[in-house]
Amino acid sequence: MKAAWYEKQGPAGDVLIVGEMKDPQPLAGELRIRVAFSGVNPGDVKKRQDSFGIGMPYPRVIPHSDGSGTVDAVGDGVSREWIGRRVWCYGAQSYRPFGTAAEYTVVPLRQVVQLPKSSPLEQGACLGIPGITAHRAVHVGGSVEGRTVLVQGGAGAVGACAVQLAHRAAARVIATCRSESDKQTASRAGADEVLLTGEKLAERIRASAPNGIDHIVEVAFAANINTNVAVLAQGGSIATYATNAPKAEIPVWQLVFVNARLFFVGSDDVPAEAKIEASRDLNEALEAGWRGLDIAEILPLDQIARAHELVEHPVKPGRVIVAIP
Repeated sequence: MKAAWYEKQGPAGDVLIVGEMKDPQPLAGELRIRVAFSGVNPGDVKKRQDSFGIGMPYPRVIPHSDGSGTVDAVGDGVSREWIGRRVWCYGAQSYRPFGTAAEYTVVPLRQVVQLPKSSPLEQGACLGIPGITAHRAVHVGGSVEGRTVLVQGGAGAVGACAVQLAHRAAARVIATCRSESDKQTASRAGADEVLLTGEKLAERIRASAPNGIDHIVEVAFAANINTNVAVLAQGGSIATYATNAPKAEIPVWQLVFVNARLFFVGSDDVPAEAKIEASRDLNEALEAGWRGLDIAEILPLDQIARAHELVEHPVKPGRVIVAIP
């Protein structure tokens, strides 16, 4: 089969290789997917760059955790009824060497989800990491029904998923974004109100939510902590899945005074039952008419290095996915 891989970390054009390797075979409890589309996430890029200083976890890594396609083989203990189903998967390259940047990938059954008939396979490749991260970030502090949720960066992949999931959970959703075009993205995802970032943002949020924000989904923890503290309601919570800087100054006393709760969300290590709940809720959103995430580029597997570069330096908003021949 055709696949992409790297055996050392570094710039995409220097380390990513496209070539032939043996077809993988599913073991007990696993499915094999004939991959149609492979999603490229910032986390996939960071692993290849060694951004976290972990090094090569395996001698060879086939990248990308998210993907979509059709089940074509099953291992022992998995019903053959899965064969032929259109599916999306997550975590293919989480603590595993074999991701979705290949004609075939093998994934445990619990990480495979049937794709709704109304949804294109392209969309299935976009859901895993952003959707699971967003779901956990929305729900980690408890029910948001009837509460006011602020999604910082509501036009990004995780942000748009968070807006939609909070909306479906019966929260009032306020989103922030950086441009007028981004406002449309957040609004389509289900935001009740969208505010542009910039001058006096905290005051504008407070004007929209005079009783304070009950829960915040955060993309840039270090940059936004002061704004978040200024708008947080008593007993409110912040769930952050990313930061603009690895170290942040935290205004401890202000957080103490409002009895705030802080949650840090990493998608790879979200509890298994929470991932299953997230996949179910994402499918229900699609079945209810949510269009999913915007796609910026679809590139062939031979151009996987370019796909990684577009994630590192986006030319236009939206997901980047790789089409597998």
